[in-house]
Amino acid sequence: MSKNQIITKSSEETKEFAKVLAGEWLEINKTKNSNWLVCLYGDLGGGKTTFVQGVAEKLGIKETVNSPTFVIMKKYTLAKNKKYTLHHFDCYRISSYKDILSLGWEEIISGENNIIIAEWPEKIEKILPKKRLNLRFEFMDENRRRIGINN
Repeated sequence: MSKNQIITKSSEETKEFAKVLAGEWLEINKTKNSNWLVCLYGDLGGGKTTFVQGVAEKLGIKETVNSPTFVIMKKYTLAKNKKYTLHHFDCYRISSYKDILSLGWEEIISGENNIIIAEWPEKIEKILPKKRLNLRFEFMDENRRRIGINN
């Protein structure tokens, strides 16, 4: 395992990895009002939605978090800290990045205290800012996932 990747051995480990990253961002953002954009690349079954569930758990979101494949975006306001809003995009079914623009993408990405997670971000590459965290999920077997960080 290199410094730029992690191998998780269960969905719980994938969620724990997500919680660690979310916790680090929350700590860094305590005195700022910035956004956190996380782009999740990888095939179906790679663990992307499991990662989002881990972030949501860390943020104290009580709602069931599943992939917004058909609605494209789901928005969650944090119960504990109403300062932050989680926007979960699933770009798998869109035909153009313009489909995302109609959902308020520009306002979300330029706002403050938004946690934005995009599955299938390659579909909206033209409108993604350079400042973001890229995670690449690779299905290894039924339980294990390789997660590449910023590559």
